Amino acid sequence: MIKRIWHGWTTHENADKYETLLKEEIFPGIVAKSIAGYRDIQLLRRPHDDEVEFITIMTFDSWNSVKEFVGEDLSVSYVPAKAKEVLSRYDDRSQHYEVREHLSY
Repeated sequence: MIKRIWHGWTTHENADKYETLLKEEIFPGIVAKSIAGYRDIQLLRRPHDDEVEFITIMTFDSWNSVKEFVGEDLSVSYVPAKAKEVLSRYDDRSQHYEVREHLSY
């Protein structure tokens, strides 16, 4: 299993707008791609003094699933144009981690 992690930041004024965009358009658009091996996406949000940080964590079954999502360059960020309009800055590259252990209690 692969976790794909990405960071983006907005102003405080754009934070709710960005979160709504993710939940109502971007995430459903990802699901609509029907990528084999795509499992889920998590959204994390943390306010700072001068900006709001967002982290997305996507789960894929394999590297091939990630490749189906973004193409040959696995670490390229997926940032739709509407998101770029409200983000102040964002990671150009996503980080990937192989899940080596997953415990649930």
